[in-house]
Amino acid sequence: MKKVEMTIDGMMCGMCEAHIKDAIRKRFPDAKKMTANHTTGEASFLLEEDMPVSMVEHEIKSVLDQMGYRLLDVTETDAPKKKGLFGFGKK
Repeated sequence: MKKVEMTIDGMMCGMCEAHIKDAIRKRFPDAKKMTANHTTGEASFLLEEDMPVSMVEHEIKSVLDQMGYRLLDVTETDAPKKKGLFGFGKK
């Protein structure tokens, strides 16, 4: 699982945050733990698809451009592993 973090220009309010998250859900139905923050201009989500970051960036950019937002940066990192009860790794 990968964590995709983005910097987006044009988010002005909570409704913009909702629009961003809805657009990501439509393009990436498997996306989990979506966040968007208009004050910092950042958004992120977890993605199970094994897709190169360049392709993810292209897909997100095309969706956001149509909505009037501008994608400034995209980074992809390995998502933190889930921990079970008492901090031990899940099997």
